[in-house]
Amino acid sequence: MTGFSAHTGSARTVSKLLALLIVVAGLLVGPAYRAQAATPFKVLAFYDGTYDAAHISFDHEANAWFPQAGTQAGFTYTATTDWGRLNASDLASYQVVMFLDDYPHTASQQQAFQAYMAGGGGFVGFHVSAFNDDTSDWPWYHNTFLGTGTFKSNTWGPTSETLRIEDASHAATAGLPATITSSVSEWYSWSSDLRSNPAIDILASMDQSTFPIGTDPDQTWYSGSYPIVWTNRNYRMVYNNFGHNAMDYATNTALSSTFASAQQNQLLLQEIKWAAGQAGPVTPPHTATGAIRGIGGTCVDVAGGTTANGTAVQLYDCNGTGAQTWTVTGSGTLTAFGKCMDVMAAGTANGTKVQLYDCNGTGSQIWQPGANGALVNPQSGKCLDATGQSSVNGTRLQIWSCTGAANQYWALPS
Repeated sequence: MTGFSAHTGSARTVSKLLALLIVVAGLLVGPAYRAQAATPFKVLAFYDGTYDAAHISFDHEANAWFPQAGTQAGFTYTATTDWGRLNASDLASYQVVMFLDDYPHTASQQQAFQAYMAGGGGFVGFHVSAFNDDTSDWPWYHNTFLGTGTFKSNTWGPTSETLRIEDASHAATAGLPATITSSVSEWYSWSSDLRSNPAIDILASMDQSTFPIGTDPDQTWYSGSYPIVWTNRNYRMVYNNFGHNAMDYATNTALSSTFASAQQNQLLLQEIKWAAGQAGPVTPPHTATGAIRGIGGTCVDVAGGTTANGTAVQLYDCNGTGAQTWTVTGSGTLTAFGKCMDVMAAGTANGTKVQLYDCNGTGSQIWQPGANGALVNPQSGKCLDATGQSSVNGTRLQIWSCTGAANQYWALPS
């Protein structure tokens, strides 16, 4: 009995020690993981916004869409054209860096970014941020990090394609079907074979069913293997070979949206979350793109099809142009040309005019569905209104006390 009791006591002592270790481990690991999953993170996006109207159009769209999507996905988004912010001090405040339309070209910026990635930082790049015809300006970035080498060829014109999900086990592809439909883009190929690089994990590629790719016979892909989205296993990074809208270059009018595909948006948001050191499926905010119709069957229109801040928003005969193509988001903004429908000077008085303006996340740019087809600006409590109950071309839009009249009824794209 004594020997048995001693053995039992020893076992109990070991059990208590194990239990204590498990509790301690739980305190060390469990709460840290839960805090990480619940903690909002910060994204810093770099861009130039100076070269090729199609890239500039994407920049405007990205700088409108990401702040809205971030409110649901758990991040804040800051965009800058100051590449000097690629330094250790600035980068320390952000969990993910984006390159929208270029990459850094000075030694100090390159070194700061490389150190940031080596230290566990996150990165999401787009389309032309990988473009180069000589890797010698930054061999680590082009050959090691992205794995692309130099630019080889591109398709033309921009098209929407079927993408095949190649790594369904990655957090970025969670919940996606075997194939998804991309948004419209121009597509790049590269001198290096990404499939032969053991560091590269291809997340999505052109599905064989989608060939031919392109509308110009001289710049069309008829067959082959074309990775579109991939990550480098040695870093928290994802590169996306999209970010080039279709354009009417003569009028500087966007003919497509990079954020028109809900499945591609889901992939993109899950990439960002993974790059930030988090994981789990993300439901992108619902978006719909098309015409907004008002009184008399006219369309909400950006006057002159121009993109300058302060451009009038009006009614005009429907014509299917980019000036009448609005993206309606679940977060409440109405965007055209990558800019937001905005109440001038944050006004709240009846008769305050509505304009196009850079998206800034303020209440002047939020519109919510109301009774009788109304669009209500919660900041003012007023409804979007066609001045004078008119439907003639050029009728300005304004805010006015909600009346339920026909000049405050708006049919949104679904």
